[in-house]
Amino acid sequence: MKSIFQLLPALALSAALGAAPANPQDRVFDVRQYGAAGDGKTLDTAAIQQALDECGRAGGGVVRLSAGTYLSKPIFLRANTTLELDQGALLQARDEPADFLDANRAALAFVNARGLTNITISGRGIIDGAGARWWPPVREAKLAGLPDPVRRPRLVVLTDCRNVRVQEVTLRNSPMFHLVPANCEDVVITNVTILAPADSPNTDAMDPSACARVLITGCRMDVGDDNIAIKSGRAVPGRAAACEDIIVTNCAFRRGHGMSIGSETGGGVSNLLVTHCTFDGTTSGLRIKTSRERGGLIENIIYRDIAMTNVEIPVNFACYYPKIPATDPAQPVTATTPAFRNIQIINLTAAGPKSAGFLVGLPEMCISNVLFENVRLSAATGLTIRNARGIRFNNSKVTVTKGEPFAAENAEVEGLRNESP
Repeated sequence: MKSIFQLLPALALSAALGAAPANPQDRVFDVRQYGAAGDGKTLDTAAIQQALDECGRAGGGVVRLSAGTYLSKPIFLRANTTLELDQGALLQARDEPADFLDANRAALAFVNARGLTNITISGRGIIDGAGARWWPPVREAKLAGLPDPVRRPRLVVLTDCRNVRVQEVTLRNSPMFHLVPANCEDVVITNVTILAPADSPNTDAMDPSACARVLITGCRMDVGDDNIAIKSGRAVPGRAAACEDIIVTNCAFRRGHGMSIGSETGGGVSNLLVTHCTFDGTTSGLRIKTSRERGGLIENIIYRDIAMTNVEIPVNFACYYPKIPATDPAQPVTATTPAFRNIQIINLTAAGPKSAGFLVGLPEMCISNVLFENVRLSAATGLTIRNARGIRFNNSKVTVTKGEPFAAENAEVEGLRNESP
């Protein structure tokens, strides 16, 4: 478990250097010079895309949006290009569903990149997804127990890219997920703010999916679903785990569903460090969620120096999703059986109105080797530990207002008697 700490300085440095910020001497392609009005009424897609295309053909540079509101359909980044939004610049998506279908009727994001190297989105401007039109029918469908009535676009999707930087910008009001690096390597996300109403459905802030060498630092996320969700739907050739070597540090988690792994974990997740983060008002704090149908190996996960206030469930690790059954018989182990092992939670303080949390493995595949060190949990009800082996508590305490601080079933746990009140 020491390896990820040894990895931290080198990973942070290599990731930071992987996608360098724009050089002041880089050629600048101002979208207004290509006919963009920036008045919030004129459709500026063609002008923005022309600037991006010419920047790409020139070998790279900076595509600049100065102060103004740029109404646009989906746009497509180019290699070696920085999309820079000055303070006061708003890149505003239209909310017409037909705009987000390509010629083959496949769904598009608002900002798209595929197979590119050295791409940056930066500046103190805003990218807005105009989600308000999309959310109401989805809310109604969820209340009725029905699937989404329409496939919603994401805000920024970067697929198969290398050396990616997203910095300083504000992303807001996506119809669905906000920032999705998918099968990317060497990704740095710095000082990004992501905002959506608390009741906006599925508006995850960041979903790094099948990515390697990712640094997320100094970000603020206040959304309607997962603040960060590490996803790993299937294996990636050449990697031991589809998601590996990820650092989340100095981030503020506000409303949302917390720091999640899953629910897609079939490709595996390895070497995740979450450190020096605050959580305020999230439904879950630290969460690992998956199921027998979409599980994989999740290992070498470290959470340290975490402070939580008003978090409903501070620790929520379960091999069931979306709900944990009251009872469940063992089943045969398959290629999609989830396995959680080698997890450390160090220097965590959390106070919330509901449960201290859950560690629930499968009867056929127990959660194994989890350390709680210098942990203080305060909640209405205690910590449930089921189907678990090698769970250790060191200098840790769970305080509850009713019932027992711990409930253990088919679990091997050390330190509870001495550390619980």
